[in-house]
Amino acid sequence: MAAPEAAAAAAPGVLGVLWLVSVTVSAGPWGAAAAAAAGGDETVKCEDLRVGQYFCKDPEINEATQEPVNCTNYTAHASCYPAPNITCKDFSGNETHFTGNEVGFFKTVPCRNVNGYSYRVAVALSLFLGWLGADRFYLGYPALGLLKFCTVGFCGIGSLIDFILISMQIVGPSDGTSYIIDYYGTRLTRLSITNETFRKTQKYP
Repeated sequence: MAAPEAAAAAAPGVLGVLWLVSVTVSAGPWGAAAAAAAGGDETVKCEDLRVGQYFCKDPEINEATQEPVNCTNYTAHASCYPAPNITCKDFSGNETHFTGNEVGFFKTVPCRNVNGYSYRVAVALSLFLGWLGADRFYLGYPALGLLKFCTVGFCGIGSLIDFILISMQIVGPSDGTSYIIDYYGTRLTRLSITNETFRKTQKYP
């Protein structure tokens, strides 16, 4: 009976020692290292900032193509600036305390591939000289242009159809490029269901 009673009497002392050791470790350098390893003090990346914590400037537009200057493979980049007093990791991976004037990251914006075909010119040719096939010649369809020229625009019916198709940007240049249209002008955007546009089930807290 003496051994169980001694163990019961020593238990509070052992628990007290364990508590003291745990407090010392958590407050010391080992505890700080463990917290850093757990990611408690990890600085977020600038591209992961929330809306309102940064602003992005509009990309520089090429006057000739009406597309961003740095457009490559249908994508361009716009400079984004974290708000003042925001600390995050910039595009180089450096932790920086921003004042509102430094670039934190670059946001990807879509752009188009153009090859000198103007939308305004194509519509004007289709409206006034479509019965001669000028619109098809301009867009790179010489066979259809010659056929329209010989048939006077398919007796006017083909000219009307082409005018509608070109105006709606359904018929474009033969090389597969896009029309040159004002960057902030009216553009046709074709929507399709993909992995990026598929609507997921909304979850509410």
